[in-house]
Parts: sequence; structure tokens; C-alpha cells
Amino acid sequence: MKFSAAEFQQWEHKSVTLLGMSGVGKTRLSAILREDGWFHYSGDYRIGTHYLDEAILDNIKLQAMQVPFLRDLLRSDSIYIRNNIGVDHLKPVASFLGKVGNPEHGGLPLEEFKRRQRLHHEAEIAAMEDVPTFIDKAQTIYGYKHFINDAGGSVCELDSPEVIELLAEHTLILYIKATEHDEHELIERARLAPKPLYYREEFLTEQMATYMQENSLQYVAQVEPDDFVRWIFPRLFYARIPRYDAIAEQHGYTITTEELAQVRNTADFLDLVTRAIERQP
Repeated sequence: MKFSAAEFQQWEHKSVTLLGMSGVGKTRLSAILREDGWFHYSGDYRIGTHYLDEAILDNIKLQAMQVPFLRDLLRSDSIYIRNNIGVDHLKPVASFLGKVGNPEHGGLPLEEFKRRQRLHHEAEIAAMEDVPTFIDKAQTIYGYKHFINDAGGSVCELDSPEVIELLAEHTLILYIKATEHDEHELIERARLAPKPLYYREEFLTEQMATYMQENSLQYVAQVEPDDFVRWIFPRLFYARIPRYDAIAEQHGYTITTEELAQVRNTADFLDLVTRAIERQP
């Protein structure tokens, strides 16, 4: 939604979608607002507990079946496995996505990796399409006045204008843009602790070809999974920026990570959004 500053301040039931790379502070802000009585909708939590729940459990069971002791217990229904995903603990989703490359170092074959990426893509679209329903649930069932949509870092890569338009129809879209300093911090963090990521298939194919050529590799199975994530992350980061910018310019507003770092409560947040609205032409 687009607002004047006055219209936003007078909006009785505020609903905001947060966009930005993983690590810019979306979940931290959502936690602050949750403590102040906002309904916290996490796209990744919805993906992990609903749309990919069975696929995640199947992946865990596949690993457990490699251990004879666990295999016997699973096949005799003596034990069961369940997810323990929380809005602040989403590791099962990342574990399902995995990393591509050498299977001896935990990597996935390229086609299996792409299959999981496609499943995540479909799940993320579905999770964002659920936002209007959960806005209504937050108010009518749970009695929350305001709603925060903590969207995944890859929402800008869905290539689904309908999803963005749906979010813009029902929420104020707020893009958290990393400052130059924070860009370097995020890239360094990814270098030190490479994590599974979502990539558009076209982007992945192009970058994989470049990586293999630069490293004189003939097969994807020769790719070191962590090294590839370290190599591709800066390229992914800078490829996403114009996508975020385009969404914010057309449908929403932009704040910086530096501004967000000053937010301590709902009042601070509302003041920041108001300033973002006022400075947009």
C-alpha cells in the first residue's frame, strides 16, 4: 500500500511486509514488534511447518536410515521424527535446501539440488499468498491489532508479479537496504559461515558454469559445497539489490540497516516508517 504520512499514522490495523537479505535485521525487528503486541508472520516458518514439512521430514528420515540402529527403530515404528521449527530457529528449512557439490563433503547432485530449489520456490509463493488470510486471522481469531510479515530474503526472486501485487494490496512494503558497511559485514559473515541459499535456476546455472570454468572443474561432484557458497554469495547479494529496489520504488518504501539499528520499540518503528514515507518523492 502507498500512504501519506498522515494516512499511515491513522491506519488502525497496520500490516507491514519486511523485505531484505537474510541478516539485515528483519527477524530482529519482528521480535521487537512481537513483544509489543504485533502478530509475527514468518514466511520461512510457514514454509517449514506447512508447505515443506513432509519433504523436510523425508530428508531427515533418509539420513537416519543410513544408521542401522535408527533404521530398525524407524521401520518398526518404534520411534518417530518431527520438526521442531520456530520463528527464531529455521535450521530444518536450510538443511533441506542443502548445498550443491561433492557428496563426500555433504553436497547434493545438481538435479536433486535444483529439485529442492523448485520446491522451495513454490512453497515461498504459497506462503506469501497466505499473508492476507493470516492478517485476517491475526485480528479476528487472535485479537492482534497490527501485523508484521517477516518475508524470506528470496522473495525478490520469485518472478511472480502477482505475489508482490498481493502483498502491496494488503501490506505496506518496507525494504531494508544494507549500508555499504553492512554489505561488507554480511558478505564476510557468509564467508565465515556459508549457509544454504535459494537461487533462481537461471542465475544458478550461469554462476555454476562460471565457477567451474574458473576452477577448471569438469563435474559438479568436484565442486566444494562451502567454497561455492562463499564464491556465489556476493554475486547473489548484488544481483538481488536492483530487484529489491524495483519493488520498493513501485510498491513500497526503503529504510537502511543503520536506521533500523536504532529501533527499540513500536514507537521508534512507526516514526521510522513515517520518515521513509515523507522522503519518498
